[in-house]
Amino acid sequence: MENKAHALMAGIFTIFLLIAAVLIAMWFNRDRVERVPYEIATTLSVPGLNPQAGVRYRGLDVGRVDAVLFDPQKPGQILIRFSVSKDTPITQSTFATLSYQGVTGLAYVQLDDDGSKPTLLPSTAKKVARIELRPGFLDTLQIRGMEILKQTEVVIGKFNTVLSEENQKDILAAFKDVSNAANKVGKIPDQLEPTLKKLPSLTLKADNALTSLNKLSDDATRLTGNLNELTTRLNAPDGPLNGFNGAVNNIGSAASRVEYEVVPLIDETRSTMRALNRTLETVNQQPQSILFGTTPAQPGPGEAGFTAPASK
Repeated sequence: MENKAHALMAGIFTIFLLIAAVLIAMWFNRDRVERVPYEIATTLSVPGLNPQAGVRYRGLDVGRVDAVLFDPQKPGQILIRFSVSKDTPITQSTFATLSYQGVTGLAYVQLDDDGSKPTLLPSTAKKVARIELRPGFLDTLQIRGMEILKQTEVVIGKFNTVLSEENQKDILAAFKDVSNAANKVGKIPDQLEPTLKKLPSLTLKADNALTSLNKLSDDATRLTGNLNELTTRLNAPDGPLNGFNGAVNNIGSAASRVEYEVVPLIDETRSTMRALNRTLETVNQQPQSILFGTTPAQPGPGEAGFTAPASK
């Protein structure tokens, strides 16, 4: 009986000792850091996120996930409740994403801030503040992958349309046309070969033509020089043009002298000729005037000796 009593007492003491050790370990391992509660409300999937998962602010460990549950007020929405140390700078522009630890598939909450609203975001146990959960790398990859798949389906559909039977016939016809054009292009060198053989002689003729043009240019240059020299001689003070100008001036002086000396003589000659004509006319009408003189003219009205004719 005594052995059984001692064994019972030893067992009870061992149990109490284990309980005390566990309580002491829990007391030593308890988190004495003052934490601030926050929560995330999202409709995105959160695979691999479990309670006690880490919370990091730009890579620094600042807290733990307290619970992951459905939102009772909004079906389909998930609430992620977590707490971070009091000195964590949670602002109104802070947002969260899900990141994963290597290849284990375990997720943790990654906090970041774009700095658009630097005002601190207060939170208490009675009024827990909410933080936006943005799509992480895998979510973004999934969304972009779906868009890429949709675009790929559209491209494949268009490609199938292009490769329809009618378009295939048109494409084959186009290839045939291209092949015929290539064959024709291949014949061009053969057709150009006679012309290419004539190129040396044409080049020689072109060189001769250029030589002739250069000679003609030299002759034209010399002719221009001669013309310039002739012009210089003509315009010289003792040149022909100067003498011609003097002759023209002399001719002008002679013309002026003729105008002033000869013209009056011509006028007198004209008067004499008119008088001679009148005399000849009188002789023709009264030849006796040569012997007896001219008969005086009958007096006119108002003159002495005028007699009016008798009226009938």
